[in-house]
Amino acid sequence: MKHIRNFCIIAHIDHGKSTLADRLLQITGTISDRDMKDQVLDNMELEQERGITIKSHAIQMKYEQDGANYIFNLIDTPGHVDFSYEVSRSIAACEGALLIIDSTQGIQAQTISNLYLAIEHDLEIIPVMNKMDLPNAMPEIVEDQIIELIGCKREDIIRASGKTGEGVPEILRRIVSDIPPPTGDPEAPLQALIFDSVFNPFRGVIAYFKIVNGTLRKGDKVRFFATDREYQADEIGVLRMGMDPRPELTSGSVGYIISNIKTAKEVKVGDTITHVKNGCGKRIEGFQEVKPMVFAGVYPIDSDDYEDLRAAMEKLQLNDASLTYEPESSLALGFGFRCGFLGLLHMEIIQERLDREFDMNVITTVPNVEYIVHTKKGETYTIYNPSGMPGALTIDVIEEPYIRAQIITQVEYIGSIMTLCLDKRGMMVKQTYISTDRAELTFDLPLAEIVFDFYDKLKSISKGYASFDYHIIGHKPAKLVKLDILLNGEPVDALSSLIHFNNAERFGRRMCEKLKELIPRQQFDVAIQAAIGAKIIARETVKAVRKDVTAKCYGGDITRKRKLLEKQKAGKKRMKQVGNVEVPQKAFLAVLKLD
Repeated sequence: MKHIRNFCIIAHIDHGKSTLADRLLQITGTISDRDMKDQVLDNMELEQERGITIKSHAIQMKYEQDGANYIFNLIDTPGHVDFSYEVSRSIAACEGALLIIDSTQGIQAQTISNLYLAIEHDLEIIPVMNKMDLPNAMPEIVEDQIIELIGCKREDIIRASGKTGEGVPEILRRIVSDIPPPTGDPEAPLQALIFDSVFNPFRGVIAYFKIVNGTLRKGDKVRFFATDREYQADEIGVLRMGMDPRPELTSGSVGYIISNIKTAKEVKVGDTITHVKNGCGKRIEGFQEVKPMVFAGVYPIDSDDYEDLRAAMEKLQLNDASLTYEPESSLALGFGFRCGFLGLLHMEIIQERLDREFDMNVITTVPNVEYIVHTKKGETYTIYNPSGMPGALTIDVIEEPYIRAQIITQVEYIGSIMTLCLDKRGMMVKQTYISTDRAELTFDLPLAEIVFDFYDKLKSISKGYASFDYHIIGHKPAKLVKLDILLNGEPVDALSSLIHFNNAERFGRRMCEKLKELIPRQQFDVAIQAAIGAKIIARETVKAVRKDVTAKCYGGDITRKRKLLEKQKAGKKRMKQVGNVEVPQKAFLAVLKLD
């Protein structure tokens, strides 16, 4: 055990951690030069395309130093704020962390929040300053920031470059000397923490785990604590570039278990594996359940695909434990699912994966957050969908979730970022200067306001320099109203939304204008209305496609023309009663992108 080192890499998005992981794999000979490609651990097509890590990956490396052979278990983690859940799981399975900071950008918000997670778990931190080969690197300034953040010595900071390999041998030496070996008793009852799972169509669910105490052998009878199910360990092993079977694994090891599990729900990330006989008495602490932040309805375009969508969702949930879903139906869209996502990027990626991996064409409704509704009778409801709101007259108070947001930015953008946050009903908590030209702003904001386009606007205002991180701080009462969109007097439930009273009229008007552009003209007038309860606050009309029925009347008595027009009017009225208005899919998508 004293030759095992378990560590993860934590950093802000795009600070070069996947490239650095490539160099570590290359220098330790885990992957041959022939098989080497950029971001080798990001094996999902989407990850390669966007250049981001979506799912954390575990891999074992062998390293020799001073005649001793060491085993390194690396868990690469995502950097985007939406995937901080993946990071928390990886941190729980490690004893040390490489803190990677881009020498051209300095410390950013996600770096700080991931660092606090690591410190909470008592991880040994090795600071690494990456991208030293770039001409615009500012090593002295960034070193000052790191020293101020974690209180290390200047000589402790490793200057490295994932691209050229500079500083990587030093990182490997420091992993051996600084990160403690895992503590645990190989003779104690088995306790293993599941930190990830993947679905293989031929072998079922494969669970990745770290053994805290005890020893696991092939063929052992094991029990999963949370589900209380029993299985046989058909195959266990370690994770190299592929899966490498082993007869036994002892405490401190990171590996995988295949035990013929067919359904996704039987494996819970954060669960504890133990033996059926002489098992451990309690589960491993320190794991948090994931809480979705953004909710949206996902519906198949063709209602016959509902069962296929259900199967696709189950398989996706296996590879992404943070996705939650439950069935729901809508008058406009038929049967579908109400899904919970960690954020907008997460939602976008799930949509892309449904399309690419399962060939599913879906419509996603307007994203919402969860609201707590208190009625005048003293009842309390949790609402994820505006269509589930009780009547406006019965509501006493609505509470919405609030977040504490930390924004790190260059000094020259402070004014415009403050304006953006105040427009989004934010309240300033504090402002601190990290260095002479960088400041950290802390705001309390309603989560519903940042769900749509906050992140995009923040990036464009600050020319990409501001970084953003948040955590939920609880619910607060707010003056919210349900905004309905009516087409010819019929509400379209997929377009209804909960919105703050002050913004409702502006938003309703913009929605009506947008739908007027997108709804095709019918043979009758289509009235598009935005309403709060019984009060109409905005209206647009899509004019009818008209045929000139009086074209053949040349001269003669006016009553001939009037008779034809009355006949046409009666026909239009009859058509309006039986005709229904189809809302094209691009109208749903356009509402999401309303500026």
